[in-house]
Amino acid sequence: MSFKTLLAYQKGFDLAMEIFHLTKAFPKSEMFGLTSQMVRSSRSVCSNIAEGYRKRQYEKHFKSKLSDADSENSETQLWLDFALACDYISEEKKNELQFKSEEIGKLINYMMKYPDKFGL
Repeated sequence: MSFKTLLAYQKGFDLAMEIFHLTKAFPKSEMFGLTSQMVRSSRSVCSNIAEGYRKRQYEKHFKSKLSDADSENSETQLWLDFALACDYISEEKKNELQFKSEEIGKLINYMMKYPDKFGL
């Protein structure tokens, strides 16, 4: 089984792509600030899930990478707060993306709680 079959990865990838497209409309002055931070943290969720899954035979490594993915997911939520505060996104859009991010967090935490279900 590939990490790409994991629901947390799939939803994380979709959210990262949505954020990527959304930030294209942010001011150019944010290119090296908020834009890059939002894109980076959202992509890191997926990369940490992929890295952890590859080393899933080592439970501690698996959980550590999933913990990193969860942290990056939380960071993405922080950047959404800033995007809203700067009036780059609507409250409705922020809430929609926040909900998706929280769902991803629940999936990641399930994986950490039940690592044996993922081939350990």
